[in-house]
Amino acid sequence: MTEQQLEAQAIAAARRGDRPSFERLVRAHQAYLRQLLRRLCRGDHGLADDLAQEAFVAAWRALPGFRGEARFRTWLTRLAINAFRQHARRVWPEALPEEQPEAPDSDFAPAAGERLDLQRALARLREPEREALLMCFYADLSHAEAAEALGWPLGTLKTQVLRARTKLRAWLTEGQLPQESPT
Repeated sequence: MTEQQLEAQAIAAARRGDRPSFERLVRAHQAYLRQLLRRLCRGDHGLADDLAQEAFVAAWRALPGFRGEARFRTWLTRLAINAFRQHARRVWPEALPEEQPEAPDSDFAPAAGERLDLQRALARLREPEREALLMCFYADLSHAEAAEALGWPLGTLKTQVLRARTKLRAWLTEGQLPQESPT
């Protein structure tokens, strides 16, 4: 039996209220979802974990209505983004750190500086640009899936991805990251 078939069985059982099946779905997707939320939360692990938990609770409650028109991961991503946006509306920007911690110098991590530059550049993007870029490149969703997860028209998503890539390319090739957060 394929992974997709096993997941479909787990979804069907969880829709009927089978908690162990839902737990299998959580275990299968929690690392992805937590990592995605950590990036959206600019590295705040505690906040990302809390939002992932909120997304899974929302998924459990909404699972009977899941129609399977999108992949389960896409649907779950949408719930996580909704949790992130609700939180951001309540407490933005106090809950999200402005700066990433400095990476220690290490012979074992020669690319740490480049990763830190990328993290800082991602943190400086406008929210829609960062969300679009993370959905397409980190979450590995197609443009159509990312647009669906974000609740945007496809053209809007493509525009945000293009803007984000253009800014990142300029900032990283020039070595000049913007010093202030976007407004």
